[in-house]
Amino acid sequence: MKKDRVMRPNIARMMTLAAALALAMPAHAQNGTDNYPSRPIRMIVPLSPGTTTDLVARTIGDAVSRELEQPVIVENKQGAGGTLAAKVAAMAAPDGYTILMVNSQHSINPAVYQNLPYDTLKDFAGLALVAQAPSAVIVSPKLGVTTLKEFIAFAKQHPDTINYASSGIGSQTHLAGAYFASQAGISMVHVPYRDSSQVIADLLAGRVQASFVPLAFVLGQVQEGKLLALAVTSRDGIQTPINAPSVSEAALPGYEYNTWFGFLAPAKVPPAILERLSKALQDAANTAEVKEKLSGSAIFPQTLTLREFDDFIKADVDKQKQIANGARIEAH
Repeated sequence: MKKDRVMRPNIARMMTLAAALALAMPAHAQNGTDNYPSRPIRMIVPLSPGTTTDLVARTIGDAVSRELEQPVIVENKQGAGGTLAAKVAAMAAPDGYTILMVNSQHSINPAVYQNLPYDTLKDFAGLALVAQAPSAVIVSPKLGVTTLKEFIAFAKQHPDTINYASSGIGSQTHLAGAYFASQAGISMVHVPYRDSSQVIADLLAGRVQASFVPLAFVLGQVQEGKLLALAVTSRDGIQTPINAPSVSEAALPGYEYNTWFGFLAPAKVPPAILERLSKALQDAANTAEVKEKLSGSAIFPQTLTLREFDDFIKADVDKQKQIANGARIEAH
C-alpha cells in the first residue's frame, strides 16, 4: 500500500507532462498531416474520358501533381448522373488521398433524384471551385434564325415545334433548356439522349433544332459554321474562342446559367489537409498553362475555396431545385 501511495504522484506528474507536450505540439503533427501527401492521390471523375469534365480534371490534376510532388491518379466512374462517383468518394477514408471532381450536376442531383446514397452537403467538404464554362444556345442553321431574339420570336410563334436535345432527363443540359424556356416565356419539346455524340449528329442533320450545352462540346462545329451559337449563358459575352453575346445582353437581362467545375473531399478530412489541397488546386487553376489550355475550350478559371465553395454549392442546390420543381423534372 505504501508503494502505491508513492507511485500515484509520479503518474499524475507524467500525465500532466504528456498533456502539456500535446498542447505544445503543432496541430498538423497531432493529426499526422505533417508529411502529407506521402503517396499518390486518387481523383474520382464522374464522367468518361474525353468529356469536358474529364479535360478539366486531368488538366488540373497534372498541375496539382507538380505542386504536391505526388501523382494524381484519375479514376473515371461514370453513371447515374455522377451519383455513383459521389457515393464512392463519400465512403472513402477521410485522409486526403481521395478527392472528387464535380460539376454543376452535383448540385442538380438532389433536385432530380429522390433517394441519393449520400448527403450532398453533409458528406463532403469543399476544396475549390476551379472553373466555369458558359453554355451556349446552339441551333441548327436549318432553323433559319441567326439571332437570339429571332429564335425566341420563332418559338413564341410556333410553340412546341422546336425540339431541344439534352444528354438525358435531369441532366445539366436538360435544366439549362428548361430554365431558358421559363425565362423566355416559350415552350419547346425536350429530347433526351444517352449518347452525346448523337446529339451533335442530330443537330447537324436538323432532326433536333436546338441544344443548351457547354460551348466546348460543340466548339469545332460552331467554328466551322455547321452550327450557330446565338448567345452564351455567362453574365457577359465572350470574345474567345468565339465572339458571342450573352443571353443577358442579347435578349433576357439578368439571365445567367453556367456549368461549373470543382473538387470535394470526404467529410471529416483534417482541416490542415483540406487547406493543403485547396491551395494546390487554386494555384493550379491560376497557372498560365492551365488558363491557356482551358480558355481555348471556352472554360474559364474561377476560384472559390473551402467554406466559400461549400456556400456556393448550397446556393446552387437551392437554385437548381427551383428550376427542376418549376419544370417538373425528375430523373429515373
